[in-house]
Amino acid sequence: MAEAWDEMFAAPGDPRPAYRSLFSTLQPLSGTDLRVRADQLARVFTDRGVTFAYAGEERPFPLDLIPRIISAAEWDLVTRAVRQRVIALERFLADVYGPGEVFADGVVPRRLITTSAHFAREAVGIEPANGVRVHISGVDLIRDEEGRFRVLEDNLRIPSGVSYVIENRRAMTQTLPNLFTEARVMPVDDYPARLLHALRAAAPEGITDPCVVVLTPGVYNAAYFEHALLARLMGVELVEGRDLVCSNNVVRMRTTQGERPVHVIYRRVDDDFLDPLHFRPDSVIGIPGIVNAARAGNVALANAIGNGVADDKLLYTYVPDLIRYYLHEEPLLSNVETHRLDNDDVVAHVLDKLDTFVLKPVDGAGGKGIVIGPKADEDELATVRAAITADPRGWIAQRPVALSTSPTLVDQGVAPRHIDLRPFAINDGDDVWLLPGGLTRVALPEGALVVNSSQGGGSKDTWVLADEQAPLAVRPSAAYAVDVIPYDVGIRDAGPASQMEGQQQ
Repeated sequence: MAEAWDEMFAAPGDPRPAYRSLFSTLQPLSGTDLRVRADQLARVFTDRGVTFAYAGEERPFPLDLIPRIISAAEWDLVTRAVRQRVIALERFLADVYGPGEVFADGVVPRRLITTSAHFAREAVGIEPANGVRVHISGVDLIRDEEGRFRVLEDNLRIPSGVSYVIENRRAMTQTLPNLFTEARVMPVDDYPARLLHALRAAAPEGITDPCVVVLTPGVYNAAYFEHALLARLMGVELVEGRDLVCSNNVVRMRTTQGERPVHVIYRRVDDDFLDPLHFRPDSVIGIPGIVNAARAGNVALANAIGNGVADDKLLYTYVPDLIRYYLHEEPLLSNVETHRLDNDDVVAHVLDKLDTFVLKPVDGAGGKGIVIGPKADEDELATVRAAITADPRGWIAQRPVALSTSPTLVDQGVAPRHIDLRPFAINDGDDVWLLPGGLTRVALPEGALVVNSSQGGGSKDTWVLADEQAPLAVRPSAAYAVDVIPYDVGIRDAGPASQMEGQQQ
C-alpha cells in the first residue's frame, strides 16, 4: 500500500499553505497543556450530554484539538461534486419508484434493485410535493495517496453526525478561542435554519404554514442527542411514535390542547420500523398508516422511504454512470476502485486474492462487517470467503486506500491518524446546500482505517477557509462567545511523534 497523504505537511516541518497559520500557533506549545485543553473539551461535552455508547459505556465523544482545514478552492470542488451526486441520485430514485427508464435503457440491471434489501415496494408511486426524496444526505469522502478526494459511499437514508459538527465548533470556540482570531473559518451554525427551510419546502401542496416535527425512536437510541438538538435548534417538536396518530390518511400530533395536524416529519426511524401496517408488524415505535398518508399526499417524510436502494454499496459502483445518464456530465469526483461480485470470473479473482482487498457487505453500516484484507488474519479471511461464496450479491471488493492522515493528540503525544470526511447536504428542491466542513472522523488506534465512533473513532472540527477575495459575512456565532483563555498549549514537548511526518463512510 502506498504512503498516505499528510493533510498538514507537504514534507516534514513544511506545512501546506492552508495550515501555515495554525502550525505557527501550535509549534511553540507544550504537549502537557494540550492534554489539559483536551480534558477541558471532554468536560464541555460531558456537561452538554454530547456522549456516545462504546463498549457498553457512555463516553464524551472524542474531539481532537487539532482541526482539519480545507481550502476555499478544495471546498468549491467538494460542493459541486456532492451537489452533482445528490441530484443524480434524486433522479435515480424518482426513476426507480416511477417509470424505470434507467432499466429499460440498460444503465442499471433491474435485478440489482429487486434484490436490494432496501428496495421498498411500498414507495412505488409516492410523489413528493416538491420532488425531493433526499432532503438530507451524507456523502463520505476520503483522500487517496495522491491527495485527491474520492467518494467512499453515499448515505441517503438517515445520515447522522451533524450534531457533532455543531457541537465540535461550539466546544472549540469555548476552549481555544484564540485559534479563530485570524482564521477566516466558515461558520456552521446556519445548518438548523437551512434544514428547517428545506423541511418546510417539502410540505404538501396548499400548506402555507406547515407543522414540522422530528420523529425519534426514543431516548435509548444512540443518536438521541442529535434528534433532540436539531429539534431544539429548529424550534419544532421532538416526538415519538406514540405521540402521533394517523386516521383517514392524516397524521396528527397529540398535544395538551387536542390533536394537531402534522405536515412534515423529519424521521430518524428506519423504514422497517416506521409503519407496522407496511413493514415490521411488531414495531412499537412507528405510526400505523403513515405510509398511506404519504401516498395520499397529506404528509411528507424526510428522508423518503426506500432511499436505501440508492446507497446500497453495489449501486454505488453505478453512480458515475448515473451522473452521465441523468445529467450528461462527467463525475467531478471518482469512486474508490471497486469490484462488483456479480460475475463468476470476478468472484474467482477476488477469492484468489482476498488478502489484497477491502471486503464490504453491501448493506453494512457503521463500519460493521468490513474486512481489510491486508490486515486480516486467516480466520477472518476464511469467514469472509465463506460469506462471499454463499452470497456474492451481498459484497463488494475495493482497492485498499491509504486514507489521508492528520496530526492527532493521542496518549503518546501528537501522531498521524487516518481520517475521512462526511459533508452534509440539504436539498430544498431549488438547490443543494453543503454545510461548510462536515464531520471529519478519526481512526484513533494506530494504523486503524475504520473511523466510525461505534468502532472507537473520534472526530475533528473541520475548518473550511473562506475565499480571501470574498467577505466573511458571519463569524462564529455569538452564542459561542466566551472569555478568552490564554492560549499557550501545543506540540513542542509531545515527543518524537510531534513531527507528524506524512504517511490514511
